Amino acid sequence: MLGSYYKTKNAEIPGLDILNLYTEQDDERLIGNVLIESTYGNGGFKVVGFENHSGRTYHDYEPFGTVIFGHGNNNEDQKEGLVYKNILGTYLHGPLLPKNPEVADTLIKRALDRKYGESHLEPLEDRFEKKAKAVMIARLEKGEI
Repeated sequence: MLGSYYKTKNAEIPGLDILNLYTEQDDERLIGNVLIESTYGNGGFKVVGFENHSGRTYHDYEPFGTVIFGHGNNNEDQKEGLVYKNILGTYLHGPLLPKNPEVADTLIKRALDRKYGESHLEPLEDRFEKKAKAVMIARLEKGEI
């Protein structure tokens, strides 16, 4: 709803026009596990999640990441989500932040930097989260899921 409109089969619902994007409903739902290579923050890490949507979103912003496995914004351009200023938009859930500590850490750091200037936090122990994520990535890359 932050974009120009959301078009269903029966109506075009105006958005808030905050972002230059639009979404159109399709008959086929895009459902399943997703693996992306993210460019968020310092970038260079993989993100796992789950998607379940019938919308096809189109925009020209920097994507949250490039789809390796799954559908992403529209099942066409290999983009997943968007990053614009302090906005991170994504179709991923399932749950996104516990499965991807790098994303959670980047969100927290950006919020603190915005509020207090350059900040530094001591890293938390997240080896179990990273191991669970690595197992999921390996399964997706092998086509086991």
